[in-house]
Parts: sequence; C-alpha cells; structure tokens
Amino acid sequence: MSDDELHWLDMAGLARLLHTRKLSPVELTQAMLARIERLDGKMRSYALVTPELALAQARDAETMIMQRRILGPLHGVPIALKDLCFTKGIATAAGMPIHRDFVPKFDGTVVSRLRRAGAVLLGKLQMTEGAFADHHPDIAPPVNPWNADHWSGASSSGSGVATAAGLCFGSLGTDTGGSIRYPAAANGVTGLKPTWGRVSVNGAYELAASLDHIGPMCRSAADAGAMLGIIAGADPRDPSALQAAVPDYLAGNDRDLHGLRIGIDPVYGTNGVDALTCAAVEQAAAVFRALGAELRPVNFPDPTDAVGDWPAQCAVETAVAHEQTFPARRAEYGPGLAGFIDVGRAVNALDLQKIWLRRRAFSGRVAALFETIDLLLIPAQSMASPTKAQMDTLGVDPEGFLRLVKFAAPFSMTGGPTLTLPGGFTPQGTPVAIQLAAAHLNEALLVRAGRAFQRATDWHRKHPTLRV
Repeated sequence: MSDDELHWLDMAGLARLLHTRKLSPVELTQAMLARIERLDGKMRSYALVTPELALAQARDAETMIMQRRILGPLHGVPIALKDLCFTKGIATAAGMPIHRDFVPKFDGTVVSRLRRAGAVLLGKLQMTEGAFADHHPDIAPPVNPWNADHWSGASSSGSGVATAAGLCFGSLGTDTGGSIRYPAAANGVTGLKPTWGRVSVNGAYELAASLDHIGPMCRSAADAGAMLGIIAGADPRDPSALQAAVPDYLAGNDRDLHGLRIGIDPVYGTNGVDALTCAAVEQAAAVFRALGAELRPVNFPDPTDAVGDWPAQCAVETAVAHEQTFPARRAEYGPGLAGFIDVGRAVNALDLQKIWLRRRAFSGRVAALFETIDLLLIPAQSMASPTKAQMDTLGVDPEGFLRLVKFAAPFSMTGGPTLTLPGGFTPQGTPVAIQLAAAHLNEALLVRAGRAFQRATDWHRKHPTLRV
C-alpha cells in the first residue's frame, strides 16, 4: 500500500494492519510526522506537533503489539487533539496568546483515556480564540483543504482540517454552539457531538459550562463510535459527567435499519436552507428508506427562542469562564471574544432566568418528540459549504447568523446528541453535510445509522487533493 493510500485509511482498517503486525506503528508515525511537516505549513491545522512524544508512544505500542497485548481499537493509531485539552507537560493555549506559555501539570480525562487506549498523539490542533467564533488576530486560521476560499468551520477548525487532509486518523473537537458540526460539515468528515455530560470535560478549557461538549471527529461513523467508546463515561473529577454505563457503540446492525423511525420536518428542514443542502437531505432520506427505515413527517418544536437565546446564554457563561483574565487583561484578547464577553457581562439576571425557563421548556418538547421517533434527519447547516466571504458578512447580518445556527443551537441548548455526515458536494467540489439527532444517550443508534448510511454511500471516502 502506498503512503498516499495509507493516509486515507479509516481507523478500523488501520488497526487491522497494525494489530496483525503488517504495519509498524513506528514507521506509520514517522510517515505521518513527515506528512505534517510537508503539508501543514499550508493547511495550518496544528498549533503544536509533538514528534518526541508520538514516537515514544509508537515504540511502546509496537512493543506491546509484538507481544500480542492489544489495548483496543486505537492502539498504535496516530490521532490529534484540539488545543484546549490539557496535556501534561505540553503547552495548551486554547487559541489564546494569553495562554501560550501554559503547560498543564496533568492530562485531561479524555487525554488520559486515549493514552491508556494506546493512541499515539501527533500534536495539538489549532482553534478559535477560547473556542468562540473567531481566531485571535495573531493566529492564522486553518485552511479548508477542499478550497482555500471556503470556511473551514468554527472553533474545531484545526480538527476538521487535519482529519480531512490525512494529517491524523481522527481527532477530538469540542462543540458549544456547533463547533464539531460546522467544521465536520465544512471539511467533509464525520463529527459526533455526544449527549452533554456523556464525555468528561475535566481538564479542558471552558467556554460555556452548560453547553460544552467534547466529541470525536473522524473519517467514518464507525471510527467516531470507536473513539467515543474510549473517552465516554463517568469521571470522579467531573461531577457533571453522566453515570450511565458506556455501551459498545459498534455493536448495532449496520446493514438493516428496519424498524427505525426517522423524522423529517418539511418546514424546519427547508425554510431558509439552500437548494444544495435540501437536495442532500432528500437524497439521504432516500438512502435511509432503502435501508429499511421508516421516514415520518414531524413537527419539530419551534426553535426560535432556543436559537435566539443561545448567544446570551453562552455569553454569560463565557464571561464567568474568563473572570480571572477579563477585563483585567482585555488588551490581550481579540475583538470577537472580548466583545462577546462584554455582552455576557451585561445580561440582566432576570433575563437570564427567563432564558433558562424557556430552555427547559424547549428541551422537554424535544424529548417528547423523541418518544415518537428514533432519529431526526436535518441539515447540518443552512448554507452548503459557505465561503469565507459569506461568513464575514454574518457579523452585520443578524438574520444570516440565525439561519446559520438554526440547526446547531437547538441541540446545544437541549444537550442532545447529533451526528454530522458527509452527504454530497457542491459544483465547486466542496462538501455538503447532513445531520442526525437523537434522544439523550442514544449515541449508539446514531452510530448505527451513520454506519449504515456510509455502507450505502461513498461521500466519506472522498478526499481533497493536496499540493505543497
């Protein structure tokens, strides 16, 4: 197998080669580090590469695999982490120059679990400032590998770019208002936002405590399920982490979806959505129907308040998260994050309580909907593969911003799980995505449906053409 073919393998295929000793973890890691050195100067997906650590972990993996002591599906697999996950002895800046010299004294929970699973850490991935919407002015954003003129996504942009460009085999992202879903859609990868609390956030920079999710960004739903199975679960260091047992996310039948009820709202799913995205959702519905699923028309609860309330909710929580450095070091912040914190500090307590009450009511209505269906099929975003120029207009176009977040903010506010899947391409050759949503803790069903969809389609097997 050539190096170019190797870089595009999914984790399952790679693990088979590693665990049957047909491929050396050390040689693989060396090849990946060389590929990063050759290509990432243009892609800008990494904030920091960790070659010494990666090669040490690869050598350990090789020794254990030679002894047939295999730790699991990620043993020896090179991955990367969004640069807000604490890594012991390795700088963790969260996209903020103010934190460029911060070196954690411990690994975050997700990092320690990946280490115990034998994963090989290639490095830390670039992100927006503090995981909000904009990159700090001193940091050049990651570049969409399909087309440099197109958006590479929000805060987990480095994770989306690196995974899509074959610069890691999977990554972790975080999602507070769409930052797993948007970069997954923009870069043509699979992103799984778990139920809030399904994955511990201990040892991760906080953006908004009641909205933050950590989840996998991979090249297939199966890979995302494998990765989630490692990082999910209760954590005594994070009281918000759910106590529910972690299932085998790859155990479901991915060849036959008979009996699965998938809801489609013909109004919510199309109003304000461009034709390319609508077509991708319609095509996905046809695929699911052919796989045996029952497609049901539904009325999704009115998301207007959830969408409109998300900015204030997030802003207040962000202001709390930055109390130690803002406004004391305001001059070191970029204008986007600083302005957002200002908004949060100005929110009235009575207004915040009203937001919480509306949020609880909306979450209850969404939970009731999932009593009648198993999954909801919706767009990942209202615009198929927006350009950077289009995204730049959203700061002065409130209606455009609300259209963008209408399929992300509702499931941030409820904390429910979603799966973003590649679902087509634009005439310019850039990715179009679809999204599945489920009831709380129903990630296994999302992964099963995603695996079935990806058995029947090949959108996720398409890769960008990269040039130095």
